[in-house]
Amino acid sequence: MEKFVNSLVILATASLVPSLAFAQSPLGGLSSFGGLMPLILIFVFFYLFLLRPQQKKAKEHQNLLNALKKNDRIITAGGLYATVSSVTGNVVEAKISDEVYVQIAKQSISTVITKEAEETAKIPEIVKK
Repeated sequence: MEKFVNSLVILATASLVPSLAFAQSPLGGLSSFGGLMPLILIFVFFYLFLLRPQQKKAKEHQNLLNALKKNDRIITAGGLYATVSSVTGNVVEAKISDEVYVQIAKQSISTVITKEAEETAKIPEIVKK
């Protein structure tokens, strides 16, 4: 985000410098605004099509993590299928096999498998047990 803002500042100043080098007529002020218009449109485009959807996705993922409860089926970012046995702060204890429990950072959980998704998805049979 910071790199994006810095690049916009550089582009904005670069678009103003050539207009300052030449003599301007009294009505030349209007052309300066016209030179900034493409930059404004680019910023609006980036916000609507890149930043806003990314923020929505991050918010949905945070809501998913906050709603975790015991016996939820999860998939971690590393591809590990597990069943939640307890949630404590930012750590989730999950059962990956009989008598095998692991502690997982909440942020590394990518998906919660619902009953409907488990029936329709292509989840390996060994995991469905």
